[in-house]
Order: sequence, then C-alpha cells, then structure tokens
Amino acid sequence: MPASAIVGARARPCAPSLQEDFVKLAVHFPNFSLPGSPDTLARALGDTARAAEAGGCATFTVMDHYFQMEPMGGPAEPMLEGYTALGYVAALTERITLGTLVSGVTYRHPGLLAKIVTTLDVLSGGRALLGLGAAWYEREHHGLGVPYPPVAERFERLEEALLICRQMWSDDDGPFEGKHYRLAETRNVPQPIGRPHPRVLIGGMGEKKTLRLVAKYGDACNLFSAGVEEVGRKIEVLNGHCAAEGRDPAEIEKTILWNGDAVGEPDVFLAEMEAYAGLGVGQVWLSARTDDPAGWVSRLVEGLRGRLAEV
Repeated sequence: MPASAIVGARARPCAPSLQEDFVKLAVHFPNFSLPGSPDTLARALGDTARAAEAGGCATFTVMDHYFQMEPMGGPAEPMLEGYTALGYVAALTERITLGTLVSGVTYRHPGLLAKIVTTLDVLSGGRALLGLGAAWYEREHHGLGVPYPPVAERFERLEEALLICRQMWSDDDGPFEGKHYRLAETRNVPQPIGRPHPRVLIGGMGEKKTLRLVAKYGDACNLFSAGVEEVGRKIEVLNGHCAAEGRDPAEIEKTILWNGDAVGEPDVFLAEMEAYAGLGVGQVWLSARTDDPAGWVSRLVEGLRGRLAEV
C-alpha cells in the first residue's frame, strides 16, 4: 500500500479530491484550554469540526471526561460535556461521523447512554458513533461523587452496557436483568437512523477483557500507536478472540490514536501509517497541538493532499 493513501477511505460523502478505500483520517478534539476560553470555545469547536469535514476527514470526536486529564493540565483546565458538545457540532456539519473517544462506562447509566447516542444519531441524520470503555480516571469520579467500582466490576458493567445498548437498538423493548443493571423496559423511541444501529467502538488494548469485548460486541477497536510490532500483536490477540466467538475479524475496524506531529513531520507519519495499514488499521485519529485547532486541521489536510498529488 502506498504511504500516501492515508486519507478519505470509506467515509460518508467527503471531499472528492481525496482517495477512497484506504486508511481514513479522523480528528480528535481533546484540548479546551484555548485563548479566550470559555468565550471562544464554541467557535473553535465548530470551526475545527467544519474544517475536518471540508477536508474529507471521516470522523470527528471529542474528549469525554468530567475533569481534564492530568497530562493536559488536570482539573483546573476546561472540560466540556461530551455529548452536549457533539449535539452542537451536529448542527454545524452534514457528513462527518461524530462520537466520543471514548466515554467511560461509569459516566452515564447505560439506558440513558443509549438514548443520548440515539438522539445524536437522529439529529445528525445517522452520523453517531458510540465510543465506550471501562473508565480509568479515579479522581474525576471522586471529585463529582460518581461511584468508581474496582476494575473487574467496571468491565462487568461495560459488557452489560453494551448488551443494553444492543437491546435498546433492537425490536426487543422488554426488561433487562443483569448483575449491575436492571431495566423494566428497554423502550427507545425513536430508534436510531443509522442501520442496523450506531457503530460501536470499544477503546483500550487489554488482551483478556477489552479485546474480547471488541470481538463479541464491537464494530471497531481503538488502539494506541504503541509501535507496529505491538499493535500487530494486539490485532493477533483480537483475531484469536474473534475465532473463539465465531466472528470474522474483517467485520471489526481497527483504528489507532497517533500522538505525533503529522503536520510538522509528515514523512514520519506517512511511513508509520503505511506500516500500520499493512496490519489492517483502517482509521487513524490525530489531534491538534496548537491554539488554533481549525487552522491546524486545514494545514494537515492540505499537506497530505499535496503528498497525494505527488504520487
């Protein structure tokens, strides 16, 4: 696969100048500590999403935490509620897929989560993505008084949440009886527009639990760009879980979150993505490292488009 073929694959309708059938480009918006915040946040968020859509990117995601993560300044820094932010972005865009990367299962009751994602899907015309994981940021839970169970229980809750969402997005509106959640009715009207339901992305690289849940319930996984050898090993583990579940691994989109500077070091980015693509990675997330995220997205897309034109 040529290293230049890293943008525009299999997205919803996108910029016609970008190629298709290769690795898709996604934009993640994790940093709300921008000049003039909070007055400037709405414009920055909207402009960045629109730049990503105009550039032919496939997906736009936001951070979903109560508090900003410690490596990005911690709780003293701004953090918007994820799905409210996505509802705002949905009104400003037309084609790009929208989601969180990723929500902790502890953040919202699964029945409410299914309803929230359904609402985003309906109002966006079928563009919602459910990103979900087992949660990890203990301080934000204690800070806002949200229960933070032990890790084993969080994974049990994650599996039940996936089952509840699946049931609520089906014709079965009967009860759900789990170990941690009990719903008398899984009624969800209206149903999502996306068929058969919004895509489900499960975040994390844990081999025994996370990747097993991906094989069982996920439409996509999200891995860290931990090196080609390590990512390849994780994908092999996922394929083994798929075999145990009787599922075709090709049904699951493999995605990564790349932490380098694709604008400043495009050669490094393209070379790594060629290697990741050889493992079957179908989408890569990048996030701005500047105070002008919309401008960064525009420079990113233009730079990659220029490389495509040279091939």
